[in-house]
This record gives sequence, C-alpha cells and structure tokens, in this order.
Amino acid sequence: MTISTSERPEDLIRAEAKALGFDLCRFTPIADAWPASAHLEAFVAEGRHGEMGWIAETAERRAHPRAMWEGARSAVVLGVNYGPLGDPLIILGESTKAAISVYAQGDDYHELIKARLKALGRWMQGRFGGELKVFVDTAPLLEKPLAEQAGLGWQGKHTNLVSKDFGSWLFLGSILTTLELAADEAERTTCGTCHACLDICPTKAFPAPYQLDARRCISYLTIELKGPIPHEFRELLGNRIYGCDDCLAVCPWNKFASVASEQKLQAREALKAPSLADLARLDDAQFRALFAKSPVKRIGRERFIRNVLYAIGNSGEPALAAEAERLLDDPSPLVRGAAVWASGRLLQPGAFEDLRTRQTENDPLVLEEWNAASPPA
Repeated sequence: MTISTSERPEDLIRAEAKALGFDLCRFTPIADAWPASAHLEAFVAEGRHGEMGWIAETAERRAHPRAMWEGARSAVVLGVNYGPLGDPLIILGESTKAAISVYAQGDDYHELIKARLKALGRWMQGRFGGELKVFVDTAPLLEKPLAEQAGLGWQGKHTNLVSKDFGSWLFLGSILTTLELAADEAERTTCGTCHACLDICPTKAFPAPYQLDARRCISYLTIELKGPIPHEFRELLGNRIYGCDDCLAVCPWNKFASVASEQKLQAREALKAPSLADLARLDDAQFRALFAKSPVKRIGRERFIRNVLYAIGNSGEPALAAEAERLLDDPSPLVRGAAVWASGRLLQPGAFEDLRTRQTENDPLVLEEWNAASPPA
C-alpha cells in the first residue's frame, strides 16, 4: 500500500516512536531473501542450537523476511537502549553474590517492548491505514539481520547487534506492514580487528568470529538447558545464575552507550547483586513472587536453584555448604543433583564422605552425581 502525505511518513513514524520511548527507528523493504537464511541452516545442521528445537522447527519460516506474512512490504525496526549504570562484570568478583544478566534485572522486556510496538502500530494504522503485525523475538523472525538491514547496527563477532550509538545494549522490536516505506541504508560492519568479545567468553562458545555454538553459551546453559549442566562448564559458570553479559560488556562501542533512562527498563535493587544464600532458600511461591513480571520466572524454580547451587559450589565459601546440604532433600532431582556437586566442592573430605554414606537417594541422575562427586582435596 502506497501512502501520500505532505510530510514524509518515515519522519512522522520516527517522531512517534521516539515519543513512545524507542531510541532507534529505521525502515527496510522485505521483498528479497537474505544471507541470514544460509547462516541459520548451517547453525541447525551442526546442532549448535542444542535443545532449542523450535529453531529447527521454524527454520523455514525464518528463511525469508516475508515467510510468515506474504502481504508484508516493509519493516519498521526499533531499538530500546538498556545500557547498565555501571560495569556489569564487577559482580563476577563477588563470589557469594549472584550475577543476573543486565537485561533480566528488571521487568520482562518482551512485555515492555510489545506494549510500545502495539501503541505505535495503532498510531500508524490510524494515520496511514494498512495492515501490520508486531514482533518481539519470540516469533520466528530473524530480528538481528533485519535490524542490520535497516541500519540500526551490525551483527558483531559475538553475533549480537552492535550500534554506534548504544554499543551492544539494545532491545529490538519489529513491525511488519503492508505500507511501502522508504528504506534506510544498511549499517556497515565496523568490528575491525577487535576480538575482545571472543576472547572473554568463559566457555569458548564462539567457534569463529560471527559464529555461536549455543551449547557452550552460558546464557543457553543457565536458561534453555533443562537438565543438569555438563560438568565441563560448571566451574566456568562462576556466580552467573541467569545469562551472561561478558561478550556484551567488553564491546568497545559501549563507550558511546548512554545509561538507560527512567523511561526505559530499570533494574530492581533486589536483583542487582542478590545473596546466593538468600536465593537458595526460595521455595516455589517465593521464587514466583520475587520474579513476578521478570524473564527469570520462565525457567522455573528448579532450574533457577540448580544454577544457584552451581554458583554456591564455585563460591569457595565453606559457610554456604549448609545451603547446599539442606537442598539434598529438595523434592526436585535436578536440585538435589546440583546440591551434591556443590557439597562436594565445599565440604571437608570427612564431612562429605559422611554425607555420602548416609544418603538414601534412588533417582538415577542424582546417583550419577554422587558417584561422580569427589570431596575437595
């Protein structure tokens, strides 16, 4: 649908987007296929998506910008800055505190962004007509390649979007529309020779620049993986209990990123540096209350406490051994297994062996943890 107005519709849409709290708003046509399709195909073929089966199941719908909606003609791609107040990696040196990824320290950005997208969509339809659909990364739409094509930034060597104005701290949202909107220029990749994001990754999750093996990524391991985290990664988690900011935080372009304003996502004080001991004591109701409206809530208490216990095991703090020992009787086998590992890391050899001889476990996965566990030297 072609629109006519005495003012450029793109300028009017951009102004309305800014009024709604978006930091970036750019436009791209979606008629042509994109290279991202081949990259996704290789990612899935090599099994790098891990347990995220929906990626393989929806690969065909991700293969073309218009695969989900043939009637779409243009995309409005929007970004919201969520730059943190300080260096999010400082907490990694506080072993008795929990490191929660910056994006998850406040309300769920999916809901925040979707509400703004719907408001902008209603305004667009009222002003210009046409049909539209809104998307915030839960749908099978490759938003990072779309954002790169629209010129919001470029996909860096860590595979995340990098912006000249906001570094690696951008939430993305998209509106597909039947309107014919003038395209903005795509952004040129400007990572240069820098590879700081690749070097800092604790688990070496980047096989090569611009490639990610999700199976090794701490964000995947702590959020998407449903079972026990493989032994080879547990110590490397440190105190990261939900996601990982390392590769984002070291990006040199972050020096241009402003701190998110009150209009945008705000971290909750209770989630900036919570005590591992306090988190380990959460029952299901307390977990749901603490993480109400938070993206953390979706992984459930069992996976969350699993992560907390790995962090406790990495803390080097003998006083936290009591928290792990208490959770050896938790109703969840996943939690009990992580408690075995943490206890083995913190208890004195004699105390751990005493626990081993007294245990009455019958779950196969937890028994595997007991068999594999060894007391500290």
